[in-house]
Amino acid sequence: MSKKGVNVAVGAALLGMVGLAVAATSATVNSVDEKGVGKALGTVTFEDGKSGLSVTTDLQGLTPGQHGFHLHENGDCSPKEKDGKMVAGLAAGGHYDPDKSGRHEGPKGKGHRGDLPPLVVDKNGNAKEHFVVSRLKLADVQGRSVVVHEGGDNFADQPKPLGGGGNRVACGVIK
Repeated sequence: MSKKGVNVAVGAALLGMVGLAVAATSATVNSVDEKGVGKALGTVTFEDGKSGLSVTTDLQGLTPGQHGFHLHENGDCSPKEKDGKMVAGLAAGGHYDPDKSGRHEGPKGKGHRGDLPPLVVDKNGNAKEHFVVSRLKLADVQGRSVVVHEGGDNFADQPKPLGGGGNRVACGVIK
Protein backbone atom coordinates (compact mmCIF):
# COMPACT_ATOMS: atom_id res chain seq x y z
CA MET A 1 0.00 0.00 0.00
CA SER A 2 1.33 3.45 -0.85
CA LYS A 3 2.03 6.08 1.80
CA LYS A 4 -1.05 8.00 0.60
CA GLY A 5 -3.17 4.85 0.94
CA VAL A 6 -1.92 4.32 4.52
CA ASN A 7 -2.78 7.94 5.44
CA VAL A 8 -6.28 7.57 4.01
CA ALA A 9 -6.81 4.29 5.90
CA VAL A 10 -5.57 5.77 9.20
CA GLY A 11 -7.73 8.88 8.70
CA ALA A 12 -10.82 6.76 8.03
CA ALA A 13 -10.14 4.66 11.14
CA LEU A 14 -9.78 7.78 13.29
CA LEU A 15 -13.02 9.20 11.92
CA GLY A 16 -14.72 5.92 12.79
CA MET A 17 -13.47 6.18 16.39
CA VAL A 18 -14.80 9.72 16.69
CA GLY A 19 -18.25 8.32 15.95
CA LEU A 20 -17.91 6.12 19.05
CA ALA A 21 -17.27 9.05 21.39
CA VAL A 22 -20.13 10.13 23.64
CA ALA A 23 -21.34 13.48 22.34
CA ALA A 24 -24.64 13.68 24.25
CA THR A 25 -26.47 12.08 27.13
CA SER A 26 -29.80 12.49 28.86
CA ALA A 27 -31.73 12.11 32.07
CA THR A 28 -35.28 10.88 32.47
CA VAL A 29 -36.79 13.30 34.99
CA ASN A 30 -39.35 11.96 37.47
CA SER A 31 -41.50 13.57 40.10
CA VAL A 32 -40.10 13.10 43.61
CA ASP A 33 -41.57 13.33 47.09
CA GLU A 34 -40.72 12.13 50.60
CA LYS A 35 -41.95 8.63 49.67
CA GLY A 36 -39.67 8.20 46.67
CA VAL A 37 -39.36 8.59 42.92
CA GLY A 38 -42.65 8.93 41.03
CA LYS A 39 -43.81 9.10 37.44
CA ALA A 40 -41.69 10.19 34.50
CA LEU A 41 -42.15 13.84 33.50
CA GLY A 42 -39.87 13.87 30.44
CA THR A 43 -36.21 14.25 29.60
CA VAL A 44 -33.31 16.65 29.78
CA THR A 45 -30.59 16.22 27.14
CA PHE A 46 -26.99 17.37 27.57
CA GLU A 47 -24.54 17.86 24.70
CA ASP A 48 -21.05 19.34 24.44
CA GLY A 49 -20.80 22.38 22.20
CA LYS A 50 -18.29 25.05 21.21
CA SER A 51 -19.55 27.52 23.82
CA GLY A 52 -20.21 25.03 26.63
CA LEU A 53 -22.79 22.46 27.61
CA SER A 54 -26.02 22.58 25.61
CA VAL A 55 -29.07 21.69 27.72
CA THR A 56 -32.49 20.90 26.23
CA THR A 57 -35.55 20.23 28.37
CA ASP A 58 -38.70 18.39 27.31
CA LEU A 59 -40.76 18.16 30.50
CA GLN A 60 -44.49 17.95 31.21
CA GLY A 61 -46.68 17.89 34.32
CA LEU A 62 -44.92 20.62 36.30
CA THR A 63 -46.50 23.57 38.07
CA PRO A 64 -46.57 26.66 35.81
CA GLY A 65 -44.06 29.41 36.59
CA GLN A 66 -40.36 29.70 37.26
CA HIS A 67 -38.47 26.92 39.03
CA GLY A 68 -34.95 26.59 40.39
CA PHE A 69 -33.04 24.18 38.14
CA HIS A 70 -29.74 22.72 39.31
CA LEU A 71 -27.09 20.11 38.75
CA HIS A 72 -26.62 18.12 41.98
CA GLU A 73 -23.59 16.19 43.21
CA ASN A 74 -24.95 12.62 43.26
CA GLY A 75 -26.70 10.46 40.70
CA ASP A 76 -29.47 9.43 43.08
CA CYS A 77 -32.99 10.88 43.32
CA SER A 78 -34.12 8.91 46.36
CA PRO A 79 -35.50 10.55 49.49
CA LYS A 80 -33.20 10.73 52.49
CA GLU A 81 -33.72 11.49 56.14
CA LYS A 82 -32.85 14.91 57.56
CA ASP A 83 -33.75 16.05 61.08
CA GLY A 84 -35.95 12.99 61.56
CA LYS A 85 -38.00 13.58 58.38
CA MET A 86 -37.75 12.07 54.91
CA VAL A 87 -36.91 14.73 52.30
CA ALA A 88 -37.69 14.38 48.59
CA GLY A 89 -34.62 13.86 46.38
CA LEU A 90 -32.16 14.56 49.20
CA ALA A 91 -29.91 11.66 48.13
CA ALA A 92 -28.98 13.85 45.13
CA GLY A 93 -26.80 15.80 47.55
CA GLY A 94 -25.97 19.48 47.25
CA HIS A 95 -25.38 21.63 44.20
CA TYR A 96 -22.39 20.58 42.10
CA ASP A 97 -19.45 22.62 43.45
CA PRO A 98 -16.15 21.07 42.31
CA ASP A 99 -14.22 24.26 43.16
CA LYS A 100 -15.60 24.28 46.75
CA SER A 101 -16.71 27.91 46.31
CA GLY A 102 -19.63 27.57 48.72
CA ARG A 103 -21.35 30.42 46.83
CA HIS A 104 -24.62 30.53 44.92
CA GLU A 105 -24.21 33.12 42.13
CA GLY A 106 -26.05 31.77 39.09
CA PRO A 107 -24.84 30.09 35.90
CA LYS A 108 -22.65 33.05 34.89
CA GLY A 109 -21.28 33.81 38.36
CA LYS A 110 -18.12 32.55 40.05
CA GLY A 111 -19.98 30.36 42.55
CA HIS A 112 -20.75 26.67 42.32
CA ARG A 113 -21.26 25.21 38.87
CA GLY A 114 -24.56 23.51 39.68
CA ASP A 115 -26.62 26.62 38.94
CA LEU A 116 -28.53 26.32 35.69
CA PRO A 117 -30.77 29.03 34.23
CA PRO A 118 -34.28 29.07 35.73
CA LEU A 119 -36.70 26.54 34.30
CA VAL A 120 -39.79 28.31 32.96
CA VAL A 121 -42.91 26.15 32.84
CA ASP A 122 -45.80 27.31 30.64
CA LYS A 123 -49.48 27.47 31.68
CA ASN A 124 -49.97 23.88 30.46
CA GLY A 125 -47.19 22.51 32.70
CA ASN A 126 -44.61 22.10 29.93
CA ALA A 127 -40.96 23.16 29.96
CA LYS A 128 -39.36 23.06 26.52
CA GLU A 129 -36.20 25.09 26.82
CA HIS A 130 -32.73 25.21 25.34
CA PHE A 131 -29.71 27.00 26.78
CA VAL A 132 -25.91 26.76 26.95
CA VAL A 133 -23.94 26.72 30.20
CA SER A 134 -20.41 27.97 29.47
CA ARG A 135 -18.83 26.67 32.68
CA LEU A 136 -19.83 23.02 32.16
CA LYS A 137 -19.03 20.17 29.81
CA LEU A 138 -20.57 16.73 29.36
CA ALA A 139 -17.95 15.00 31.53
CA ASP A 140 -18.97 17.27 34.46
CA VAL A 141 -22.60 16.15 34.47
CA GLN A 142 -22.44 12.42 33.78
CA GLY A 143 -23.34 10.38 36.84
CA ARG A 144 -24.90 13.35 38.63
CA SER A 145 -28.52 14.45 38.88
CA VAL A 146 -30.57 17.35 37.58
CA VAL A 147 -33.17 18.72 40.02
CA VAL A 148 -36.25 20.93 39.61
CA HIS A 149 -37.23 22.91 42.73
CA GLU A 150 -40.78 23.98 43.56
CA GLY A 151 -40.08 27.73 43.41
CA GLY A 152 -37.95 30.22 41.51
CA ASP A 153 -34.27 30.96 42.09
CA ASN A 154 -32.79 34.39 42.82
CA PHE A 155 -29.18 33.10 42.56
CA ALA A 156 -28.29 34.42 46.00
CA ASP A 157 -28.23 33.05 49.50
CA GLN A 158 -30.42 35.84 50.90
CA PRO A 159 -33.16 36.03 52.03
CA LYS A 160 -33.19 32.19 51.79
CA PRO A 161 -30.28 29.82 51.18
CA LEU A 162 -29.57 28.43 47.71
CA GLY A 163 -31.78 30.90 45.89
CA GLY A 164 -34.95 30.15 47.82
CA GLY A 165 -36.17 27.51 45.36
CA GLY A 166 -37.56 25.35 48.12
CA ASN A 167 -38.40 21.66 47.95
CA ARG A 168 -37.19 19.30 45.24
CA VAL A 169 -40.17 18.31 43.06
CA ALA A 170 -38.48 16.50 40.16
CA CYS A 171 -35.16 14.78 39.61
CA GLY A 172 -33.31 12.78 36.98
CA VAL A 173 -30.06 10.83 37.03
CA ILE A 174 -27.78 11.82 34.16
CA LYS A 175 -26.38 8.82 32.25
